[in-house]
Amino acid sequence: MADVNRGNRPLSPHLSIYRPQLTSMTSILTRITGNAMLIAALLIVWWFLAAATSESYFAVANGFLTSWFGDLVLFFSLWGMWYHTLAGVRHLIWDNAIGLEIKTAEKMGYAVIGGSIVLTLLTVIII
Repeated sequence: MADVNRGNRPLSPHLSIYRPQLTSMTSILTRITGNAMLIAALLIVWWFLAAATSESYFAVANGFLTSWFGDLVLFFSLWGMWYHTLAGVRHLIWDNAIGLEIKTAEKMGYAVIGGSIVLTLLTVIII
């Protein structure tokens, strides 16, 4: 049966009027980096399989992964790994009901973002 009062009901908040919080954006980014790490893992498995297959096939895979695009993909995969790790630690802290206040949660969000950038750069510089 059709709802005759459909136009009279209030609308729920929509993206056009909703201001996203840092915690919601970092949560979404955690899910994105988790999926991106799967793609990076598949690229690395492809590289190992190519090495086990033949020298010419390894040259193709190695050429892709060591190109500027492959370096960019692996760099952002490294950042995604650090980000996902730190966000996971943040969620473990939240699971213990620590840091759930809005100000503290926002500080932890900035710490996850900043920490992942610093750890990525340190990893690239050291290795």
